[in-house]
Amino acid sequence: MRLLPASLPSHESFPPSLWSGFRHFFTCRSRQVRKLLSSSLSKSSVMDIIPTSLILRCQFVFSEIIAHLANLSFSEGKFPDKFKQASVTPLLKGRSLDKSAPFNYRPISNLNFISKILQRLFLTCFQPQILDSPNFNNCQSAYRPGCSTESAVQLLLHRIYSTSDEGRLMLLVSLDLSAAFDMVEHATLLDRLSCSFGVLGVAYSWIRSYLDGRAQSVRMGSYSSAVTSCPVGVPQGSVLGPLLFSAYTSPLSTIAKSH
Repeated sequence: MRLLPASLPSHESFPPSLWSGFRHFFTCRSRQVRKLLSSSLSKSSVMDIIPTSLILRCQFVFSEIIAHLANLSFSEGKFPDKFKQASVTPLLKGRSLDKSAPFNYRPISNLNFISKILQRLFLTCFQPQILDSPNFNNCQSAYRPGCSTESAVQLLLHRIYSTSDEGRLMLLVSLDLSAAFDMVEHATLLDRLSCSFGVLGVAYSWIRSYLDGRAQSVRMGSYSSAVTSCPVGVPQGSVLGPLLFSAYTSPLSTIAKSH
């Protein structure tokens, strides 16, 4: 059995980006917004100022407004402050779990509908920059188009059978990251995006603005808590949260491969 070194590679030793920097955005057109609105569900959040159903019924009017808002936001590298607050709904992870234990609940962030459209517009140019990077874990199955738990199980079984056929021993280590989305440290995430994935310039400023100054309150039934700031974490239920989390944890594959 090979001994592990005393120090494991940290995020600072993660390979630098070899990609040309992602610095600027495309100009958003109203037809792009209408396409997103057409595929959206008519479901409103308590954070919505304008009912989602009204926006969807008046797509030609609101698509122009949202496209103009998106272009201002992207050109200035600023995410609107009005869209940074979330109303969190605790959902029980399983019916058989103890309802009195807070850790048995999953915090789902209810966000402003227009803020989700802005995130989806940003995702169209941000996602290829992350997924196509050689620094992204190509074995990642979660939060990735065309992949699922099925692809993860297939890869695992392939490696188990291949190792067994070669007559070698195999050790499987499973890690469970508790409250994973809530533990994302913003400074580390931003460093990783810029150094390892080439996110620079106004695109970097936009993501930093998206993360800074976030706040949330917890809502159960007709009761709501006081608003509190969120200096760490990415919102569960957001559009960008899953991809940001995947980029944040991407060095885990490098550490595993080195041993």
